[in-house]
Amino acid sequence: MARVAVVTGGTRGIGEAISLALNEAGITVAANYAGNDEKAAAFTERTGIKAYKWDVGDFDGCAAGVAQVEAELGPVDIVVNNAGITRDGTILKMTRDMWEDVIRINLGGCFNMAHAVFPGMRTRKWGRIVNIGSINGQAGQYGQVNYAAAKSGIHGFTKALAQEGARFGVTVNAIAPGYIDTDMVAAVPADVLEKIVAKIPVGRLGQAHEIARAVAFLCAEEGGFVTGSTLSINGGQHMY
Repeated sequence: MARVAVVTGGTRGIGEAISLALNEAGITVAANYAGNDEKAAAFTERTGIKAYKWDVGDFDGCAAGVAQVEAELGPVDIVVNNAGITRDGTILKMTRDMWEDVIRINLGGCFNMAHAVFPGMRTRKWGRIVNIGSINGQAGQYGQVNYAAAKSGIHGFTKALAQEGARFGVTVNAIAPGYIDTDMVAAVPADVLEKIVAKIPVGRLGQAHEIARAVAFLCAEEGGFVTGSTLSINGGQHMY
């Protein structure tokens, strides 16, 4: 029987690429999304992957969403915490809501989803959790104290949870993408984007499928000896 994966934010951008990569690896994928019903329906029609709607920042919503997936597809063995938002602004312009929305979804979503699936993974002695961090959680970014804090928190969350899961066959890893050619990056003004690319040693933006291939490895049987790691995929823009 195929393993079951939930990919949050799994119908667009990097999330869509991850959903497709896992599906191609023979994994049954449930692609979570938050609000755009039309695009989610188009994704399912295009890929054949079923989409499920819930807010990853809602603790009870995650528990209910996972329960629905398990009732329809089977026990969830893999979770990719990819869902995230930005609410950019310097700290003098950032409201409390801008701060809390990003922390609630980007970091809180990792906790909510892990809390929903970890007991079952531990009981079955197998599980894969992959959290999508960011280069900006490693290096910081002007005007993104909320986003950088949330993504940095993901990296710490990953290392701590990996220690809890290791002896039960549950691996927990993170990927820290650099600037990837997605709708979010496409919204950056052209002159700003040109300056960003100039700082990337390989001289280009990354592609979503390059992130997805790494996720697929970490979720595979062969990835079982990798846990507590953060893999930076950023074209050499930030090395440490």
